[in-house]
Amino acid sequence: MLSARTATAPPAASLWKRGGGDVGSGSGCTSCMEVRRRAASVTVRAAPPKRVEAVAMESAAETAQSEKEVAAAGGAAEDKYGEDSPPEEELPVTPWAFSVASGYTLLRDPHHNKGLAFSEKERAAHYLRGLLPPAVVSQELQVKKIMHDLRQYKVPLQRYVAMMDLQERNERLFYKLLIDNVEELLPVVYTPTVGEACQKYGSIFRRPQGLYVSLRDKYGKVLEVLRNWPERNIQVIVVTDGERILGLGDLGCQGMGIPVGKLSLYTALGGVRPSACLPITIDVGTNNEKLLNDEFYIGIRQRRATGEEYHELMEEFMDAVKHIYGEKVLIQFEDFANHNAFDLLAKYSKSHLVFNDDIQGTASVVLAGLLSSLKVVGGTLAEHTYLFLGAGEAGTGIAELIALEISKQTNAPIEECRKKIWLVDSKGLIVNSRKDSLQPFKKSWAHEHEPLTTLLDAVESIKPTVLIGTSGVGRTFTKEVVEAMASFNERPIIFSLSNPTSHSECTAEEAYNWTQGRAVFASGSPFDPVEYNGKTYVPGQSNNAYIFPGFGLGVVISGATRVHEDMLLAASETLAEQATQENFDKGSIFPPFTNIRKISAQIAASVAAKAYELGLATRLPRPRDLEKYAESCMYTPIYRSYR
Repeated sequence: MLSARTATAPPAASLWKRGGGDVGSGSGCTSCMEVRRRAASVTVRAAPPKRVEAVAMESAAETAQSEKEVAAAGGAAEDKYGEDSPPEEELPVTPWAFSVASGYTLLRDPHHNKGLAFSEKERAAHYLRGLLPPAVVSQELQVKKIMHDLRQYKVPLQRYVAMMDLQERNERLFYKLLIDNVEELLPVVYTPTVGEACQKYGSIFRRPQGLYVSLRDKYGKVLEVLRNWPERNIQVIVVTDGERILGLGDLGCQGMGIPVGKLSLYTALGGVRPSACLPITIDVGTNNEKLLNDEFYIGIRQRRATGEEYHELMEEFMDAVKHIYGEKVLIQFEDFANHNAFDLLAKYSKSHLVFNDDIQGTASVVLAGLLSSLKVVGGTLAEHTYLFLGAGEAGTGIAELIALEISKQTNAPIEECRKKIWLVDSKGLIVNSRKDSLQPFKKSWAHEHEPLTTLLDAVESIKPTVLIGTSGVGRTFTKEVVEAMASFNERPIIFSLSNPTSHSECTAEEAYNWTQGRAVFASGSPFDPVEYNGKTYVPGQSNNAYIFPGFGLGVVISGATRVHEDMLLAASETLAEQATQENFDKGSIFPPFTNIRKISAQIAASVAAKAYELGLATRLPRPRDLEKYAESCMYTPIYRSYR
């Protein structure tokens, strides 16, 4: 219910009229539905000279009804007030928060704060005079200043903290900074720096950036926790339980840095609106004794819950997400341990829109790297032999997607295609004689061969053309192993994928030096250019950020209800097409990150097209040009003009 309190005010409807709109909105909003959803009582004040106070009130029943409407619509998120649409100077907008933000409150609102970029007119209209220094600066100058400040820090973690502080006070400036300087700042907001940030998260924690669902919320309280988040129109959730953070192990509740970092990239690289992203940590305890004894640890101080207790909480969480946000919210599982990652993906892939970046995202970007490598070394996927060090989520996920692509290209049964792929785990080569003792997800990779216990023995016996490391153990691609690869391959393909950098199986410098510059190399974390024999090599980074932002955008714009493996193959093929001869000449098999938003739009278009082809898309009618449609839906962090 909306009531105007002043006779001198303009018509109430004009208060709510907005320019712009988001995907599928078709027109600006003419109601106060979102404000009604957000609070039981909200006071809204317009700028002088004509002051208006309006009150939006609703009952608890109306709030529940609003949630049901979102769920019934499949959780599709619309930017009803045009806040995230590209800026249009002729259509200034009102900085909505819980009310029309003004004065000191506006400067403390990260969604609308512009700092010194507020114009003289905006400062007068929103009671900012005297709260800011007189200077008015552009967003570009703000970016220049912050980049100058960041470069003064010598410790990467200091840069990370500074970036997080910026995100908490000026959201648009944060994303503008990240988009304009993506190659320099990507290692700061994500791997490798995010690993150290998670290890020290309790010490650097300032204010919550996501939701924490813990064992204390079991039996009915998970729904209440989700309702506490101020946004209802969520499109992407990244959730972790912190048990396997990068290659660092169990970091418990402090794994929150991973969902926060991933969703920052969903926005910066994939254009998903920040207000449509929700980071979540499931806190079921930790087995990390150092954290349990750390006075600054922010999670539950108990040993990690397992079995029925764990799965009951996860089931309640998944049901609550679907109840509040609908079936079209993408739930990305991140950094779960092997024994839970495969089970959760298998269990919920048929009932929810779920995606595991460690299994599927890593596989997709590595497959793209391999397809790109073929342009350098020649041959087809089926003509190469693959050996993995590491048989966990990443290793088996990559192996399966390679087999699927070979099957697609050759029309051979998937079982036959798997025979080209060999895996080594902590006990040695995975062979048939070990089958009875293997975990279920490893059994498909047990082939007929004599048992071998070391990687070097496996390399010398199998003679692979492609060596891929996903072990999480640093320096396991020794000089002997790499030289063996170079002895029977003119251009050995070596992917050292474990994160962070300290856990990489070998460095770029080692790979190039030990192969006399002949290796086709890619790594999981970034390495500096390497000079060998008068030539400078720029190693490619097989970074999941090439795939998941565009993949997520494609799922969102198509309204997909499930993730299908063919959508992952489409993403890989599209990414592989972006690498050019210029990249190959420099030693990289991936395109530069400077083009990442364009690449993400192309990946989104391919993923959406496959969703429509498979009958999984619900956003109808299908746009004629999916790439242009994807670009039009991408969030732009340029400042808006406020009336």
